[in-house]
Amino acid sequence: MIKHYVIEGMTSDHSRTSVENEISDLPGTQGVEVNLVAGTVSVTGEGFTDADIAFAVENAGYTLRLEH
Repeated sequence: MIKHYVIEGMTSDHSRTSVENEISDLPGTQGVEVNLVAGTVSVTGEGFTDADIAFAVENAGYTLRLEH
């Protein structure tokens, strides 16, 4: 499964690394791809929820919203 999200506030490589690390630490995630320019992240895996991703993004210091 691949889920796509929009993250508000990412502006630097440090932002990208922080978000990637927090999401990668979640059980069930197999891949994380952050597009800094678009402000999006794609997460591959099984067994994680939108709430898990939101929590990880908030731990990194940013705000997540679902991409529609």
